[in-house]
Amino acid sequence: MKRPRYQHGFFSCHARKKGPSVWVYRWREIGPSGESKMRSLVIGTVRQYPTETSAWKAVEMLRFDINYQTLRPDAVPEKFRQLSEHYQKVELDLEKPSERKGHQTKQLYETYLRTRIVPRWGDYRVREIKAVAVERWLGSIDDLSNNSKSKLKAIMSDVYQHAIRYGWLNDGENPIFAVRQSAKRVRVTEPLEAEEFRALMLELPHKMRVIGIVAATTGLRISEVLGLKWMDIDWRALQMEVTRSVVDGIVGKCKTEASRRPVPIDQFTADTLLGWRKETCYAQPEDWVFASEKVQGKMPPWTDTLLDRFLQPAAKRARIIKWVGFHTFRHTYSTLLKANGEDIKVVQELMRHANITTTMNVYTKALTPAKREAQSRVVDVLVDRSRVAVNHATEGAA
Repeated sequence: MKRPRYQHGFFSCHARKKGPSVWVYRWREIGPSGESKMRSLVIGTVRQYPTETSAWKAVEMLRFDINYQTLRPDAVPEKFRQLSEHYQKVELDLEKPSERKGHQTKQLYETYLRTRIVPRWGDYRVREIKAVAVERWLGSIDDLSNNSKSKLKAIMSDVYQHAIRYGWLNDGENPIFAVRQSAKRVRVTEPLEAEEFRALMLELPHKMRVIGIVAATTGLRISEVLGLKWMDIDWRALQMEVTRSVVDGIVGKCKTEASRRPVPIDQFTADTLLGWRKETCYAQPEDWVFASEKVQGKMPPWTDTLLDRFLQPAAKRARIIKWVGFHTFRHTYSTLLKANGEDIKVVQELMRHANITTTMNVYTKALTPAKREAQSRVVDVLVDRSRVAVNHATEGAA
């Protein structure tokens, strides 16, 4: 088989019966058995690309793909900006499902590349970027946590690995491997005491109070709480199907396969949810449990909005000194399960950890009744059932 030659490809402009003419780009592609086959792709209309020069610019990333087997310098992205654009086109296409990266991960990577990484490093040649320079840059960023800085490092490293896979860099030419950046959290999430939890709930409006109760009595992540729909709740079996998560308006899968297991709910939590269903305007099976009124119930609200407008101001009014976020509820749930002396396998399954080493290395399966009893003991600590029963009776009479 002949060695692949560099291809410029060529353009032609095609008139259509309706609408403006389109630019069609053509090139040859080597098939599985080595045969050459002509390929074509509609790049866009003459309105989008009024000149052939602008059309050529639009296929720059595609030409890198076509010529990845050749060794000519112009077949290799020279600047980090070009390499990043090719990486995003191949790895972060939101329209193409991927086993390696979920929708939310792709969106996060694209955002960090666009807002942080490319503005700083885009004009550097790929081989000019050094580990010490990147390390000092990360150290100079004051508005991001260590965990977020660690993500920036991971994304840059992935871009370089992308170049290595394409043969544009040699093995060992990833400078980001030598960058030192801790992912350790500066702010430690502390669980709430039962008195603090009750004081916080009193300061929250009804919708936010229900969100807090669901999170603290099931251990669900806030993205999973916001991803609930009414059809996910089995009122007779007292359990929920956790099949999706919502982050900043993007609906995706749960974090792990273990996270998608059914979650038992205590009767108190079920009654709280039923009370909210009677009040909300969005109570149909297909509706979001915590639908946003601002978008007519089409999506749940954004987490940051709930945090800034409701949760943290309520924590301040409740005179809670420790930092309170939505993950605080999950930590509170886990801490109380352990404090109540629950079997470690029950704790692992209620927390829905993907790996048992996250809790402890125990290999027995917890039964649903044991999980429900453990969960109910957490509810007993957090709420006064007798007082709640009186309140429910009073509301029913009203």
